[in-house]
Amino acid sequence: MRSYLRLSAVVSSLFITAPLLTVRASPAPQTYTWKNVKIGGGGGFVPNIVFNPTQQGLAYARTDMGGAYRLNPADDTWTPLLDWADNARWDYWGCDALATDPVSPNRLYLLAGMYTNSYDPNNATLLISTDTGSTFTTSPLPFKAGGNMPGRGMGERLAVDPNSNNILFLGARSGHGLWKSTNYGATWTQVTIPNTGTYAPDPTDTTGMNSDPIGVSFVTFDSTSGAKGAATPRIFIGVATVGSSNLFVSDDAGSTWSAIAGTNNTYMAHKGVLSPSEKVLYISTSNGAGPYDGTLGAVYKYNITSSTITDITPVTGSNLYFGFGGLAVDLQKPGTLMVATLNSWYPDGNIYRSNNSGATWSPLWDWGAYPVVNRYITYDDSLAPWLGPDYTVITDGEKQIGWMMEGLSIDPFDSNHWLYGTGATIYGGHDLTKWDTIHNVTLKSLADGVEQTAVQGLISPPTGPPLLSVVGDIEGFVHYNLSQAPAAEYANPTWATAADIDFAGNAPTNIVRIGTGDSSTGKQVALSTDSGATWAQDYGAADNVEGGKVALSANGDIVLWRTSGNGVMVSQYTNNFTAVPTLPSTAAIASDKKNDSIFYGAAGSSFYLSTNGGTTFAATAGTLGASTSPVKVVVNPNITGDVWVSTDTGLFHSTNSGATFTAIPGITEAWGIALGAPATAGGYPAVFAAANIGIVGYFRSDDGGVNWVQINDAAHGFGSAASNPLTADPRIYGRVYIGTNGRGIFYGDINGAAPPPTSTVSTSTVKSTSSTSSSSSTSKSSSTTSKSSSTVSSSSSTKSSSTTSSPSATSTAVSGAYGQCGGTNWTGPTACVSGYTCTYSNPYYSQCIPA
Repeated sequence: MRSYLRLSAVVSSLFITAPLLTVRASPAPQTYTWKNVKIGGGGGFVPNIVFNPTQQGLAYARTDMGGAYRLNPADDTWTPLLDWADNARWDYWGCDALATDPVSPNRLYLLAGMYTNSYDPNNATLLISTDTGSTFTTSPLPFKAGGNMPGRGMGERLAVDPNSNNILFLGARSGHGLWKSTNYGATWTQVTIPNTGTYAPDPTDTTGMNSDPIGVSFVTFDSTSGAKGAATPRIFIGVATVGSSNLFVSDDAGSTWSAIAGTNNTYMAHKGVLSPSEKVLYISTSNGAGPYDGTLGAVYKYNITSSTITDITPVTGSNLYFGFGGLAVDLQKPGTLMVATLNSWYPDGNIYRSNNSGATWSPLWDWGAYPVVNRYITYDDSLAPWLGPDYTVITDGEKQIGWMMEGLSIDPFDSNHWLYGTGATIYGGHDLTKWDTIHNVTLKSLADGVEQTAVQGLISPPTGPPLLSVVGDIEGFVHYNLSQAPAAEYANPTWATAADIDFAGNAPTNIVRIGTGDSSTGKQVALSTDSGATWAQDYGAADNVEGGKVALSANGDIVLWRTSGNGVMVSQYTNNFTAVPTLPSTAAIASDKKNDSIFYGAAGSSFYLSTNGGTTFAATAGTLGASTSPVKVVVNPNITGDVWVSTDTGLFHSTNSGATFTAIPGITEAWGIALGAPATAGGYPAVFAAANIGIVGYFRSDDGGVNWVQINDAAHGFGSAASNPLTADPRIYGRVYIGTNGRGIFYGDINGAAPPPTSTVSTSTVKSTSSTSSSSSTSKSSSTTSKSSSTVSSSSSTKSSSTTSSPSATSTAVSGAYGQCGGTNWTGPTACVSGYTCTYSNPYYSQCIPA
């Protein structure tokens, strides 16, 4: 076996210079340019696409956790509308309903709120725009919404009265029923209805995720009733209830309601779409609330004039093994409608089209000689090549048409233009009427601009591609070109969701990634030696162990894995992973980027060091203050032992492998952190942090945490700061990558001068006294606490505390292995222990490394 370095002794007398500083409560801003790293296909569930019925080319898409988008009809791209949502209202990205005003098309309404259970503490908010989503005002609601809850594809549960557009109706979840506004959504009153929707997917679920009632599923006005300028008298609603009536109609503008009989009440109405020229309401139903369930369902036609209902379900018998979701009518061609299967998992989703009001139907695919599928499409994933598969004959169940298809729309001004949402993208095209002649239509990914992924981890190695990602639901990508969609997801092995990724500091083409339990083999560790272009399974990983965080040693031969449920494990040379009981199972972990045998961990207020390749860890003398939940450990790629730790109480920095830590002043909480290219050649890396420095935001320091600038702005809030991984580019100064929980990956570049520094520096020399330890354990330090004075900035000041003493440096002292031995303002020893040489790293730091 290959030998690797061991740290046989630790420092016996170690001196470092620690900055003790004051920063502003709110750092000054520096202008950045922000762009999405293009994935191109959306990447997540798009519950609905809604066209405005009176303004040509105006359409919107809502997503379950990435906000809403407006269509740019000239080029089929999309503009995000809620990028301003910040940490305080991250839940605005959960879009539970959308309504576009048919009378005043500039008016747009979004029902914002992510969860109805304790995951989201906030009540729902109605976001109101009078400029097609460029700006919004807010109207608070007395209940929660569930943009990422079960049943989120039902709807729309929010509707504008087409005759009197000051009136809106809103169907609520959780048994809160139906609500009405008469002043454009500013205030609301509850409306009495016979049934508020009692169905919950799993009433026994203690998390509240599946046990909360879905509530009212849709609201549809009959625009043919009533007159312009007066409240529309006829309104239809669907509610999520099984075993009793779940379709209701009002003929007096919502004052009273009566049940519509004739449907199978074991199915719930997902969509109710009006065909005004036919005076017909079409209804799609399923026995599940979606988007993941639904094994049976039906499609109905309700004749408003005769009050009769007809079952027009496209398939029956053994061919019916799914429910129905997406439903659309062609307003230019009365009697033409389409309906989508909700969850036809094999061999593909399907869409049915009728030109005679549902009397007969034709599908997008049907069976040939089993297992061959006849597909009546020309498939085009050129805007997102990773979607695939591109070949025509598919016999193994790979999907082109999609799944979770709740949103389906035909452009009310163009019978050839159609769009529908899936669990991964928006599909559609501009030749829909070919379906009725040659029975073949172009099916194209049309989600350009919709970046909706939930990003789990990011790395930017010093060589090779600029960025690699791991992403929820679609695995992850090598991003060779930030403005071009990747050609393929990671493969061999492939998982739906990858949980984390890391690279080897001395051999950065070596990459490790881990999955979350959906591999066909059960093994959740993969290794690459070519920057992620190809992968090999790590057969040392046990089956059914998954998730968590991962760190790859400096030379790429050791994998340290904090699993999601099996504690911390380690493996070298792809041998079987073994348990590491000396590191807490909740620890944040990292590898040293220079020394192959060193790993770091942080849990609670303790910091842990391993000098034997992760086999054992021991707590160092340095502490992380009052921290209870460390989030991230990052390591200076050029200096062993120079580590940063973000925690629930701040940001901490050590230059001696955790023997001592300095709390960075003014930071009360920190989440994602990253080190990037320095401002000057040979300087200290730029430090990036998602943190609370007077305000929650995203910040950069070019002087090791002395001064900070804020790099995000009012238009870029990035949602939940606690959910967002960061990495910084080691080759481009100032560039940082932010992964979001629903809006994909952003990258930012400096686009303006930095504000002048506001903090002054006073340094204290810190001593830690240690005894020599073996390679299998770390030293123990004794220290006392001293206070430092700081110069007050023009804003406010924060005192820095240290868990170390501040003696004067002595000329006879020597620095220990990997200790600091020089640099700007350094007052400690410049000689090293025997066997080590003081080596220049940059103007701020020289280090004792093996001679």
